[in-house]
Amino acid sequence: MPEMKYTKDHEWIRFEGDAATIGITDHAQNALGDVVFVDLPEPGRDVTAGEAIAVVESVKAASDVYAPITGRVTEVNAGLVDDPALINSEPTGAGWFFKITPAGALPDDLMDADAYAAFVENLV
Repeated sequence: MPEMKYTKDHEWIRFEGDAATIGITDHAQNALGDVVFVDLPEPGRDVTAGEAIAVVESVKAASDVYAPITGRVTEVNAGLVDDPALINSEPTGAGWFFKITPAGALPDDLMDADAYAAFVENLV
């Protein structure tokens, strides 16, 4: 099973070979409510960890989605444009946002599943 990491901004990252697939966590999609729109980055864009590169809008609010790692966007999930509800129904599956080929070291503050669960529990 590919390794998954999480950020304090509620993105998940799944590392598979040379690519990292990124989406928002189940906690984040629950907090947003029904997602109605998503704006994705252009493939080929170089991004820096912590940079806002996508937007997700729900019936409650609009939120930025940040690049959790530095690298180049290699692919976006065009299916989300037609069906943004995939973010609600399959946040860690078909609801992924974009893929990045990492460049440089990974941020030190990425969490594993247990650390992220503890982080979310302490938010309440």
